[in-house]
Amino acid sequence: MKKFLVLSMLLMSAVVFVPSAEAKSSNNNTLTANNSAVPQIQVQIGGQNRRNNRYNRYNRRARVVNSVRNVRVGRRIYRETYQTRYQPNGRVTTRLISRVFIGRY
Repeated sequence: MKKFLVLSMLLMSAVVFVPSAEAKSSNNNTLTANNSAVPQIQVQIGGQNRRNNRYNRYNRRARVVNSVRNVRVGRRIYRETYQTRYQPNGRVTTRLISRVFIGRY
């Protein structure tokens, strides 16, 4: 008898609560389908900013930095000017531009 009562109570609660859950979920689906926050089409007015487009094949420029340091070789002191080039692919190249004799130590 107890099993029959428990089983009947479970079935009645399923009949009462399941349709309300379906109604809530179907109501939410219609709201999100009709009022979506993400636009379907993106329209851009005007041209692209070509100067800042780093993916453009013709616009990938290297950043170049010149630096100066004093170097002592034996008793002599030189001023060396280097050019450091930072490529868009991550490569860094350094080359010596000039070496000027300053004096003796």
